[in-house]
Amino acid sequence: MAPIPGSGLAKGLAVTLRTMTKKTVTEQYPDTQPDLPPRTRGVIGLFEENCTVCMLCARECPDWCIYIDSHKETIPAATPGGRERSRNVLDRFAIDFALCMYCGICIEVCPFDALFWSPEFEYAETDIRDLTHERDKLREWMWTVPAPPALDPGAEEPKEIAAARKTAEKLAAQQQAAQAAQAEQSKQTEQSEPPKQPEPREEDA
Repeated sequence: MAPIPGSGLAKGLAVTLRTMTKKTVTEQYPDTQPDLPPRTRGVIGLFEENCTVCMLCARECPDWCIYIDSHKETIPAATPGGRERSRNVLDRFAIDFALCMYCGICIEVCPFDALFWSPEFEYAETDIRDLTHERDKLREWMWTVPAPPALDPGAEEPKEIAAARKTAEKLAAQQQAAQAAQAEQSKQTEQSEPPKQPEPREEDA
């Protein structure tokens, strides 16, 4: 059966009339910023101080979009007669977001908490080659990383925090003991010194 002439136009007008009175759901971006969840997967931020150049993130990345360069430096011995050590120093850490599929594997496998999810998502570029962001840009995104959720009040204190707190308390106690010993030694020195005789005046001579 052939369609009635003008039936398509009538259906289109009916849809228009039904939706004219409904509230629009279009968000006027970028004039209106979206309300994103706090743990949104936007970009990956780099906390450079924690990176040990273990290369685990680059090896586990399924897209091979992480580029890391480093060199070795020799650290002098901490004590006389000790042995020198060597450490890796980060030269380059870059992520090609044109290849990244935001799986988060690099963040999960990092053993030193050097990579974090940032909710920042406004990083579009006009050239796809500019989507390879170096460590300076990744470092800037660390400022947008939300704070971790609060611990359960009834949970045990993490071992790392407990060890750091005990070490700090031990160092503080040693410093106080050293200051007290130095003050006591200064006091004993002052008491052991003979009193100074007054110098004769010219009038007495």
